[in-house]
Amino acid sequence: MSVTHPAGFVASGVAAGLKSTGAKDVALVVNHGPSFDSASVFTTNRCKANPVLWSQEVVKDGVVRAVVLNSGGANCYTGPDGFQTTHAVAERVAEHLGCGAIDVVVCSTGLIGLVNDRSAVLAGVDAAHTQLSAEGGGHAAEAIMTTDSVSKQAVVEGAGWSIGGMAKGAGMLAPQLATMLVVLTTDAVVPAELLDDALRTATRLSFDRIDSDGCMSTNDTVTLMASGASGITPTPADFTAALTSVCSDLAMQLIKDAEGADHEIAITVLNAATEADALEVGRSVARSNLFKAAVFGKDANWGRVLASVGTTDAAFDPADLDVAMNGVWVCRRSTPAEDPASVDLSGREVSVTIDLKAGETRATVWTNDLTHAYVHENSAYSS
Repeated sequence: MSVTHPAGFVASGVAAGLKSTGAKDVALVVNHGPSFDSASVFTTNRCKANPVLWSQEVVKDGVVRAVVLNSGGANCYTGPDGFQTTHAVAERVAEHLGCGAIDVVVCSTGLIGLVNDRSAVLAGVDAAHTQLSAEGGGHAAEAIMTTDSVSKQAVVEGAGWSIGGMAKGAGMLAPQLATMLVVLTTDAVVPAELLDDALRTATRLSFDRIDSDGCMSTNDTVTLMASGASGITPTPADFTAALTSVCSDLAMQLIKDAEGADHEIAITVLNAATEADALEVGRSVARSNLFKAAVFGKDANWGRVLASVGTTDAAFDPADLDVAMNGVWVCRRSTPAEDPASVDLSGREVSVTIDLKAGETRATVWTNDLTHAYVHENSAYSS
C-alpha cells in the first residue's frame, strides 16, 4: 500500500534522534531501475527551504535515483550551514548508491528556523540504507510524519503496472503546489517529459484543490519516480488517470487528518464562466474563518458563503446566486430559501454547493472547519 508496491523500489524509515519522542524521522526511497525518469513540483512560496533549493536543481534533467526525507526540522532559514547539511545528506545517499549527489532529492519537514543535527541526519541515512527493503514503504511513510495522526499511503493498479505513493501533511495545507511532502513511484515505462505532464495534471486536480488553512509551506515537494521495471508503457491518458487517482486519494487523506478538524467540507462551484473562476470562488469560501467557524458550530450560515464569494473577481450576478448545504438549498437568487435549521451538520462530511449561473464549468475545493483543537495545536507546536 505504498511506494514500494511498484517493482523496482525499496524504502526504509528509521529513528535518528531528530524527534524528541524517539519516533522514526529519516526515510529513504530508492529506485533500482532499470529506468530513472522523474518529475517534481515544489512550493510556490518565494521563501523556500534549503532542501527545496537543492532539489529544484536536482530534478532539472528528469533523473532521480532516490529521495531522502527527514522530519523533526524543516532546515529552512538555517543559513549556509543548513544548505551544507542538505548537500551532505545528498552526498551520503549517493555514496551508498554509487551515483551522483545531483540525482538525490532531499526533503525536510518540521519547524522553520530549527538547525538539524547534521551528524544525526547522516547517521540516519546510514541506518536507512542498511534497512532498505521492498517491505519498507510503510516505515518510510511513518518517518515523514510531523503533526500527522496517521501515515498516508495509496496504490493504484494498472494493466500489469502500478503507482504507489506516500504523503505527509496535516497543517499548512494550501494550493499552488505543493501542499505537503509526497513521494510517488511507478514501475511503468514513462519518459520524464510525459511524467511531468501527468504530474502537473494530477496535482492540479488533487493537491491544488485542498485548502486546509490557507497557509503555504516553505518545504512542499512532490516527486514522482518511474523505474520501468514492469516493461509496460501505458497510454498517457491511462497513466494520467491512474496518477490522478493516487494523488486524489492522498489529498483526501490529508484533509481528513487536518489538525483538530471535526468536519471535512467539499465546496463545489457550479456553472462558473471558467475553471479559474470556480476555483477562486471555492478557495475564497475555504479560507473564510467565519464560514469555517460556523461549520464547527454546526450553523448553516449561508450569508458567510455569499460574503466570501463577493470578494472574488469571478463572473456572477450578486443578486442571483444559489447556495446549498448538505443538499438543502438555503439560498435561492441571493435570498433566503429553505430553512437553515433543516441542514444536518452533525456528521464529518459537509457539502456546500454554489451556483454562479455564469457558464458551464464546475470545480470542487476541499477544506475543513476551524476548531478549538486547531488553535491549540498550532499555538503549542514549537513547545
